[in-house]
Amino acid sequence: MSDANHRGGSMMRLGGLLRKETRQILRDPSALVIALVMPVVLLLLFGYGVSLDARDVPVAVVMEDAGPEAATLLGRFQISKYFTPITVPTMRQAMELMDEGAVDGIVRMRSDFARQLLGGGDAPVQLVLDAVDANRAGQIRGYVNGIYQQWLAGYMEQRGQELKLPAEVRERMWFNETRRSQNSLVPGLLVLNMTLVGALLTALVMAREWERGTMEALLVTPVRVWEILVGKLLPYYVLGMAGMALSVLMSVFLFDVPLRGPMPLLAGGATLFLLAALGMGLLISVLTRNQFLAGQAAILATFLPAFFLSGLIFDLAGTPAFIQVISRFIPAYYFTGFVKTMFLVGAVWETIRYQLAALTAMAAFFLLLSYRKTRKRLE
Repeated sequence: MSDANHRGGSMMRLGGLLRKETRQILRDPSALVIALVMPVVLLLLFGYGVSLDARDVPVAVVMEDAGPEAATLLGRFQISKYFTPITVPTMRQAMELMDEGAVDGIVRMRSDFARQLLGGGDAPVQLVLDAVDANRAGQIRGYVNGIYQQWLAGYMEQRGQELKLPAEVRERMWFNETRRSQNSLVPGLLVLNMTLVGALLTALVMAREWERGTMEALLVTPVRVWEILVGKLLPYYVLGMAGMALSVLMSVFLFDVPLRGPMPLLAGGATLFLLAALGMGLLISVLTRNQFLAGQAAILATFLPAFFLSGLIFDLAGTPAFIQVISRFIPAYYFTGFVKTMFLVGAVWETIRYQLAALTAMAAFFLLLSYRKTRKRLE
């Protein structure tokens, strides 16, 4: 009977804490803005305003040869979605455009273009690129090579000749057939959105309670530590999952990103990451007990690593070894890989089991550490 009374009292205390925290969230506009408005803003900014694809690239096309062969090659550039060609007669004018920043590259068709082509030699096409942005320059070079190879193959076929190349390259794009960078960026934003709710918002709200003294008042009550943690974290877990559901709906129906994995498994992985983020936010608030410090610490320890070291924007394979080692201690690294796999590939257990295991271990670690650091004492 005493055990039943004890369990009943514990549930009553926990229910009271949950109601109190839920009302506080509903009365706090900043919490709802961070949890529900910020994910929408980030998705709209990254979905519409950020693209890693090179489209409508301005290039200068130097037409030293005015023959039909050069004109048909120019036509390929004009109908391409990747380029906006500007035709100029001389290389000097093209160089001036590049110096002014008006074009990102120069495609030059020499005066002997047709003669070399009809003579069976390689058509003399010169490509000059602005390589200030090396990644963009590499993309432009690949697009130019692709257009030229396709044009050359069609030209030789019209003449009834075989295009002799040392090797024939046939592309096959897996998992992101359309080559849209949004298909990778938009799902990855779930990481940032859930980091905002799980770590940043939790750290700020809990630190505010320490500043106002309400946490100290709570500690002198019969409420146990685990009841405090569950009562504090469960409403923010619900808020974070609501933001996650909103982000998934926008990704699929607004930005046409494919979701190839089952939704329950995606929700399970999101739960593990959110628990890890909540544990980190709670730990930061316990250690700092100050809103300003908690906010700065949450940004430095959770949000910035999630943005730069998770693989969301940058491919970590090309970074120094010590950066790759550091990234393995960041929960966002594993959740980013998990989310991209679920959206673009599907439920490939050989890939996601390692990520889920890492997220489980990190969630347990941060929640346990937060529990140990949260003591019913005021020093």
